Amino acid sequence: MTFVQLIECRTSRMDEMNRLMDDWVRQTKGKRTATHALVATDRSDTSHVVEVVEFPSYEEAVRNSNLPETDRIFREMAALCDEKPRFTDLDVVRDERLVEGVVRGLFDALCTPGELPPLNDLLDEDIHSRDPMNPQDTIGLDNVRAEFRMWRGAFDFAFTVEDVLAQGDRACARWTWNATHRGDFLGIAPTGRQVSMTGMTLCRFAGNGKIAELWWQHDQLGLMQQLGALDELEQ
Repeated sequence: MTFVQLIECRTSRMDEMNRLMDDWVRQTKGKRTATHALVATDRSDTSHVVEVVEFPSYEEAVRNSNLPETDRIFREMAALCDEKPRFTDLDVVRDERLVEGVVRGLFDALCTPGELPPLNDLLDEDIHSRDPMNPQDTIGLDNVRAEFRMWRGAFDFAFTVEDVLAQGDRACARWTWNATHRGDFLGIAPTGRQVSMTGMTLCRFAGNGKIAELWWQHDQLGLMQQLGALDELEQ
């Protein structure tokens, strides 16, 4: 079970505190077990500092606390505080990664049978989509939907999203695409062939929580080869 430690303190020496945290990161490289750390100050009281540290489990947090570097840094950190730091130990019982949900929702929507959904709950109105198969960016929700409809008209397909990694306002999905070639695709008449492709899509989110930019990377050469488009060139 994921474990989170909440640390609260008061200090007027935030610059020194930051340098101390940088020292801890350097000195524990390769040994610390924390997977994510977030430091914030209270907007109404900047001397109130809150640090949230995430660990894979409580046992890993104990291992991290037992590092000699952690003990030394804590004693130096406490000396910078106006009062004794407060610790709260938390077991995570619910973890919703909202950005990941939007990304997975997009891939699910692209495979929806029938008419393509509006996508305006997932994509920003001014979205930019960059696909190496297109000479220019596709800009605007209507144009992006038209591009998606082109793929849907050419193939019956399904995405399997293997991983989604998120950081800040960006998320990257690694996926596998399996399809049957049912319609015209870039001048290639329907072949009925079963084709597959792997790729990754990087998403940037706007402040409204919707995807504002897409960067597609996929095995387009392998797809064209499976469709027989390269047969004449290979002869």
